[in-house]
Amino acid sequence: MAVEGEVLTASGYIKHHLQNLTFGLHPEHGWGIAHGPEEARAMGFWALHIDTLFFSIGLGVLFLWWFHRVGKRASAGVPGAAQNFVEWIIDFINDNVRGSFSGRNDMVAPLALTLFIWILLQNLMDLVPVDVIPELAKLIGIPYMKVVPTTDPNATFGMSIGVFLLVLYYSFKMKGAKGFAAELTLHPFESKNPIVMALFVPVNLLLEGVNLLAKPVSHSLRLFGNLYAGEMIFILIALMYSGGILIGAFGIALQWAWAVFHILIVLLQAFIFMTLTVVYLDMAHHVPDEH
Repeated sequence: MAVEGEVLTASGYIKHHLQNLTFGLHPEHGWGIAHGPEEARAMGFWALHIDTLFFSIGLGVLFLWWFHRVGKRASAGVPGAAQNFVEWIIDFINDNVRGSFSGRNDMVAPLALTLFIWILLQNLMDLVPVDVIPELAKLIGIPYMKVVPTTDPNATFGMSIGVFLLVLYYSFKMKGAKGFAAELTLHPFESKNPIVMALFVPVNLLLEGVNLLAKPVSHSLRLFGNLYAGEMIFILIALMYSGGILIGAFGIALQWAWAVFHILIVLLQAFIFMTLTVVYLDMAHHVPDEH
């Protein structure tokens, strides 16, 4: 998709598809939509990626509406296909939570269900042909449109930071400030000698602090990296359609093969994000005997 009057090169085509629809305050042009990566960068940190917000919130609303609809229509008799599917997903999530979470918290299973379905729906947008929605958006004057929220690190970091805040909250709640501080400063190096132990405290705090802060970073980048790579491959395959009949035909076959394989990535990454969330919350609820 090219800006009017502009012919995109292969490099320009790729950059165009990787550009978010950005809204923010430009130092020269005021509030508005960025019409290029330079304008988007000039808008700074507080700029909004409208496409990421639209598709992520829209898919979240779709998930809630559908599950609510199926729940209201659920019956004790012979269930329909939708009820069977929802019940199967709920049983699948419950089994995984029971296997990974040893504490007692009624919030964990619903959170796991929400994250799994929400991220799965966002990931599935990667299977929509790369030019369909951007070209439709172009018809109504929208210059950029990225349809896969999980290829935007702002979205994946937002979800992982939300999980991280829950981890901190339950770590303080279950262990207390003293217990949580002890967890960060008294391990992994220990000593019965108080002087030696005092020397170990800053080392332990550094190691455990890095380990703690690395959780939201790795949690978000794993999801972002896998989906971003998948999107990039779809874009590269789409470039083959301009290379003639034979190359275009090969591109179609390659796209279908990659789409089938990518379904596994889409499912796996949603499952991994959910599982790590449950594991992190289980660690936050774990209270050593001495506490």
